[in-house]
Amino acid sequence: MAGRRAGAGLALAAVALSAAGCGLGGGSSTKTVTSTVTRTVTVTRTVTQSANSTSACTSDQLSGTFAVVQGSGAAGQISYALKLTNTSGTGCTFNGASTAQLLSASGSPLPTRIEPAGGVGLVGAQLSPGTSTTVPARFSPSVPGTGDSQSGVCQPKAYSLAVTLNGGGTVNAPIKPPTSVCERGTLNFDSSQTP
Repeated sequence: MAGRRAGAGLALAAVALSAAGCGLGGGSSTKTVTSTVTRTVTVTRTVTQSANSTSACTSDQLSGTFAVVQGSGAAGQISYALKLTNTSGTGCTFNGASTAQLLSASGSPLPTRIEPAGGVGLVGAQLSPGTSTTVPARFSPSVPGTGDSQSGVCQPKAYSLAVTLNGGGTVNAPIKPPTSVCERGTLNFDSSQTP
């Protein structure tokens, strides 16, 4: 009996070794390797300033004229057009003018009253280089009003109109042709239209 137990024990030991030997032999094994890859992406942006910039137009960027509108004379009134042109290489936004002053040939101030008070020009007009904004003004060059000379010329002839810009500075617009502006220099600007 003891011999049978010993034989059975040896048989079990042989099976266990045989099974263990199979695992240790030339079999293959699989190994999982995890690796992390980091990519860096560089983005380059080029920003080009548009000709229609939103900065306010200054006197360094604009030139002006104040010229008669042909065929506009009627009932003692005439229209002149204030034309402001962007002569710079950069676009800007015209924010209007706070005031304007009529000047004599020597540059002396003449009586001036701007209507509507405190506003000249098409506020918000986008001026690319070489473009203009124009606003007409109606006035009497020959019919005297209160405070004017009642005989002869109502007011001395004006040769230029100094326009103070809301964006900064003053543009000196030559008047073509020079003219008297009656009613103490009253200029009625119409900012709702261009001629």
